[in-house]
Amino acid sequence: MSVLGGGVIGLSIAWRVAASGCAVTVFDDECRTGGSWVAGGMLAPVTESWPGEEELLDLGSRSLARWPSFARELGDVGLRAEGTLAVALDSADVGVLDVLADHLRGLGREADRLTGRELRALEPGLGPRVRGGLSVPGDLALDNRKLLSALRKACAAEGVVVEPRRATVSTVDADVVVIAAGAWSGELHPALAPVIRPVKGEILRLAGRRGALPPPTRTIRAHVEGRPVYLVPRDGGLVVGATQYDSGFDAAVTVGGVRDLLRDAEVVLPGIAEYELVEAAAGFRAGSPDNLPVIRWLEPGVLAATGHHRNGLLLAPITADVVLTLLREGGTR
Repeated sequence: MSVLGGGVIGLSIAWRVAASGCAVTVFDDECRTGGSWVAGGMLAPVTESWPGEEELLDLGSRSLARWPSFARELGDVGLRAEGTLAVALDSADVGVLDVLADHLRGLGREADRLTGRELRALEPGLGPRVRGGLSVPGDLALDNRKLLSALRKACAAEGVVVEPRRATVSTVDADVVVIAAGAWSGELHPALAPVIRPVKGEILRLAGRRGALPPPTRTIRAHVEGRPVYLVPRDGGLVVGATQYDSGFDAAVTVGGVRDLLRDAEVVLPGIAEYELVEAAAGFRAGSPDNLPVIRWLEPGVLAATGHHRNGLLLAPITADVVLTLLREGGTR
């Protein structure tokens, strides 16, 4: 079997399939604009959910339940279990979180409403403009780059061969080809061309400095005058994201994107003004029309595992399980 793409999805599939006894080759050029490299690392199906996306919430929740054991098998992936605070700064933003809270309550999901004072009791670094929010204790987070490294080691241990180049369905010699090339998957099969599109996102990495306030212990997801921003603790600093554009494969990090992220993040956590900006990067998520991944046979011998949009890391365990099941069942369903 050949896997086209060596991000978190492609490597997870390769690892699981190789562990089942199959020979696997992964084709990947380690592109630094892939979603796996630039991801924030949140495993957050509840705070990512929205009315009308119940299927995605269910899929994400089932995959989240797989993550603790998945991570234990891989080793150190920086898994964090402190949960998420979703916060709002004005009445309109509070209204957005009220819709989310009502939606989750109707589905029987846990999300506790908190006042600004209660939020600051949990995370003292939150700014005075934070008016209210939700606590979602079940969310997880991890270090996406540690995860990539751990998956590569796990694949190597199972005998997976990695070819450091891109390939297409027609240029590989394999009984089965799995297209798991993220945002580039649409270029690899006609059935994916109208379905998968690149969604650009920019992230910042900030490092704490001596004398600066420590980062929060929880992931912070905020709405600032309608704009979403997230802050994920990472090695004494923070990952801040994410802008979102439908602009093709434009990999430039824009001044406006960096400005907006820093401005909104500083309102949420004023102490980050003392942090060091160590990285600004842009990457591409694999968008799909309904935000659901495409995991199915495209034709005899060609499987798709792509279109995960914001949830590639979250859905890696369940995607690998589904692909393994499809391979065992055979056919082209």
